[in-house]
Amino acid sequence: MDAPTGLPFTGERFVPGTKGEIWIEHWHRYHFAARWAAGKRVLDVACGEGYGSAFLARTAAYVAGVDVSDQAIAHAERTYARPGTVEFVQASCTRLPFPDASFDVAVSFETLEHIGQQEAFLDELARVLKPDGVLVLSSPNKLEYSDKRGFANEFHVKELYRDELAALVAARFPECAWYGHRATFYSVIAPEAPGAARAHVVEVEEERPEEAAASLAHPLYFVLVASRARASLAADGAALSVLADRGDWIYHDYEKAYRDMRAQAERADALQREAEALGAEDVALREELREVRELQSALEAALDQRSVALAASEAELLARDLQISEKNREIDRRRGWRWWLRLPLIRLGFLK
Repeated sequence: MDAPTGLPFTGERFVPGTKGEIWIEHWHRYHFAARWAAGKRVLDVACGEGYGSAFLARTAAYVAGVDVSDQAIAHAERTYARPGTVEFVQASCTRLPFPDASFDVAVSFETLEHIGQQEAFLDELARVLKPDGVLVLSSPNKLEYSDKRGFANEFHVKELYRDELAALVAARFPECAWYGHRATFYSVIAPEAPGAARAHVVEVEEERPEEAAASLAHPLYFVLVASRARASLAADGAALSVLADRGDWIYHDYEKAYRDMRAQAERADALQREAEALGAEDVALREELREVRELQSALEAALDQRSVALAASEAELLARDLQISEKNREIDRRRGWRWWLRLPLIRLGFLK
């Protein structure tokens, strides 16, 4: 589908206006990263159509958006660029056109899995970040994203397990804070007083609600905040981020999908009942057809017997005709002999 911005959604790059979970996932990551971006020079790698760079620029001192797509960068420049505040550059993530140590923060969401040169990419991020700079990175959790779901994303080149991602990042940024990210429904209890919220995650199972975990057990994505300086990881002391939409559109979307699913299930049940009724009728018709065929076979057998009997009768009549013909010929022969015997008597005048 085409987003309202006019840039087409291909399934590989998110664009504003695309419906579904992908919307809430992508927007949430930028809201999360904004805590480290305030007043800083920020690099947004694989920025796509530019919506995230523009969002970070609301509080950042400067944002540079980079993407390999000419089309995406051209759109971003037309739509979001503000000289000196948010600018866009077409470049590969493995060859960033910026000086060493030129950014305070680098963000890159759902980029790693799309490239094969992952080490070169992390090397470039380490190069352009200041020694105490912060990297905010997200990547699918291969175990949950692909393995357990039996899913293969056609746009992904190399997905990573947790230990692979940890080794890749830690080799360049030894200080790392891990976050789990998964779109789901939450029961939200939030204080009204500004700044009063503290981290509190409660995840339970329906069968055992009394057994709670304080973190997401099976995150679909990993979000890492990494640096070469431990102090750089803190941002307002916040560890929990919840993105909720005021209109509950995702809830209503699932609600509609559930109603549609129930309607489809009821329709399927009705069709099944109709099929069973038609099946019973079909059985009756098949039985009637079998009886007709048996009757037809009996009639054909009777006709065959009649044909045999008629053939026998015809043979018998033919034999009788032959006998009669033979008797007639015998009579004619006898009559001929009688005439020759009477001929002398006629000539002698004894017979007339």
